[in-house]
Amino acid sequence: MAELFKKLQEEMKAAMKSGDKDRLSTIRMLISEIKKVQIDSKKELSDEEIISILQKYVKQRKEAYQQYSQAGREDLANKELKEVEVVQEFLPQPLSEEEISEIVEETIKEVGATSVKDMGKVVKAVMEKVKGRAEGSVVSKIVKEKLS
Repeated sequence: MAELFKKLQEEMKAAMKSGDKDRLSTIRMLISEIKKVQIDSKKELSDEEIISILQKYVKQRKEAYQQYSQAGREDLANKELKEVEVVQEFLPQPLSEEEISEIVEETIKEVGATSVKDMGKVVKAVMEKVKGRAEGSVVSKIVKEKLS
């Protein structure tokens, strides 16, 4: 069993004991998402696979937050933000733009990229290196700046 999954289960128990209903419901939702993927794939998931599930969940919550904010539903928007905060506790610390920029420069040299035409290769290689510690949109923006 993946370490991250064990940690989620422990945190769920702690949330039950402390009576933190919001945290408990968020962690339960994460565990059910992970179990659903495990059942569909018929295998135990690694920490990396669980991280990608959590990242997808965060992305969905952020999109919901924006929609609720635009609709003037601050109560629901704030609920989504609280869920994002809980999930981010279980994700690796994101890289700063400076750190991403350094990785992009290294990768450009490694793959021998010379123009914006090589952007796809560079972004793919960088995303492999940062594995869940940077958003694709940020990486793409930095790669485009460096190759332009």
